[in-house]
Amino acid sequence: MGIAGSGSPRVRRHRSLLVRLLLVSLLISLLSIGATAWLAVTSTSRALQQEQSHVLADQAQAYDDLLGYAATHRRWDRVGPLLHDLSTRTGWDLTLTTRDRAPITSTGGGKAPAGQPSAVVDPLNIVPSLDPTVDVGSIDHRAVGPYRITESDQNQLLTLAERSAECARTVTPDKDRATAAVRIATDETGRPRLESRLPTWRRVYEHCRAPALTAPTRTQWEALGKLSEATNRCLDREDLPQVKLDLGFRINYQAEADPDDAPAAQSCVDRARREQLRAHVAPAALLFISSPQAPEQPLVSLSGANIRRIVLVTALVLALTMLLTTLAGLRLVRPLRALIAAVDRPDGTGRAEISSRDEIGRLADAFNELSDRRERLEAQRKAMISDIAHELRTPLSNVRGWLQAAEDNIAARDQALTSSLLEEAVHLQRIIDDLQDLAQADAGELHLYPQELDLAELVALVTQTHRGAADLVGVRIVSQARSGDRVHADATRLRQVIGNLLSNAVRHTPAGGTVEVRATAGAEGVRIDVSDSGGGISAEDLPHVFDRFWRAEKSRGRGGGGSGLGLAIARQLVRAHGGDLTAVSRPGHGSRFTITLSPLPEPDVA
Repeated sequence: MGIAGSGSPRVRRHRSLLVRLLLVSLLISLLSIGATAWLAVTSTSRALQQEQSHVLADQAQAYDDLLGYAATHRRWDRVGPLLHDLSTRTGWDLTLTTRDRAPITSTGGGKAPAGQPSAVVDPLNIVPSLDPTVDVGSIDHRAVGPYRITESDQNQLLTLAERSAECARTVTPDKDRATAAVRIATDETGRPRLESRLPTWRRVYEHCRAPALTAPTRTQWEALGKLSEATNRCLDREDLPQVKLDLGFRINYQAEADPDDAPAAQSCVDRARREQLRAHVAPAALLFISSPQAPEQPLVSLSGANIRRIVLVTALVLALTMLLTTLAGLRLVRPLRALIAAVDRPDGTGRAEISSRDEIGRLADAFNELSDRRERLEAQRKAMISDIAHELRTPLSNVRGWLQAAEDNIAARDQALTSSLLEEAVHLQRIIDDLQDLAQADAGELHLYPQELDLAELVALVTQTHRGAADLVGVRIVSQARSGDRVHADATRLRQVIGNLLSNAVRHTPAGGTVEVRATAGAEGVRIDVSDSGGGISAEDLPHVFDRFWRAEKSRGRGGGGSGLGLAIARQLVRAHGGDLTAVSRPGHGSRFTITLSPLPEPDVA
């Protein structure tokens, strides 16, 4: 009953989700139908608005064509054919005058009309209302003046462009050559440039382009030099740093400069450019646009047939929306039910097999990853319990065996028995202490008392403590640390870590071998290396040296090592200091364990 009761609410929630989805879709459909009906009723006004947009577009096109003429000619004396062509295309009467309203040319043949002009045609000050893609007072990009390259330079650059294009066609992969047509175009200055629709065009272009294709020519350098001089004179008056301009004519101050100076500096560049280009463009002119008598617009009305057509389309849209919404809702609910089924598995090891890559698919991946992590943690927990039981069973069995033998008068109750029992009790106490240290570290309750220590003294103290045991097995301990190096750490815990690494190194180094302790401190941090000349650790065992209860001896005997917790505790202690403990080893060449700690904190400045 408990399982059935817990599953019923989930089914109801799935149904309510589908119902809510259908209701929301129905509401959206009704709103769409209302919007469609409104658009149908207002079709007349939209048609008029479109007609007005066409008019504005025609005016903007005429303005742009006249700007292009003014940017590439020094006088207006030959603009008549262009003006008549624009009038023929747009159906408007166009009149061009000077700023003093002296007629230049007109398609209507009359005098300059009265009133306000439609626009001022000045390539050095573009009107944004007729060209919304530019800023107020921008310079037309077709006004190049002295920056137009000479015919000889153009021929040389064209030869380089053809070589670069041939290179691009050569390095283009065969599968892309069908769509990788490389063409040579020219910009306003007459400079050739390469263009292509190849997806990897940028990489191909960087490989094949000649630097001279984008470098200024001699005449352009001269023009840029004069422009820079005029700009810097203006910048000096504004008390701004001088600049050296390129063909982009934009100032890009470095991060250390005051960004508020950029608009004033750019204004100096624009003023200098206008002065430089003024002799190469036509003078500003007034453009008057007038319309002949416009024909009456026919009225647009909705007939009965049109109304029935709108209703039919609306019904079809509604039916299609409901069908698609139902299919989408079922598709959405199906993976959610699979997730619920995986969660409801009694053993808690369920996986959701969902192949979609949307949000639900990512949720399923997260759930599967969580399930895998739980299985791994459960396996680690079981293995740790087994390891703890094994480690405690051996000394307890020894203690019980000796006590039983003494009770049965098989073993004498002498100093040897007491020493043996004490040894086993000490081993038990060591395992329990190690487990307590690990538990405190895992819980974040490991208390440290860091202080500033002399690194050389610390290393000398630890190595001196272990030198006697090393001499007994014929192993030489060598230490190296600079006097005056300091470390900020808990003295007791850091000695415990180094001592553990040192005892392990001595234990795994054969007679005649050497164990080296090297400590250094610098601005990047503190490093302590403990190296031995033993047999090393195999590649498959190296990733497990810091695992709890792990030993290289598969028999798990205690004769070759401790409880298997020393390295795990050592890494936890180092990480509690904000550092890390790593190991590298090659079989037959020994091992090296490295402690890395943070440098000393900066002293407080009063």
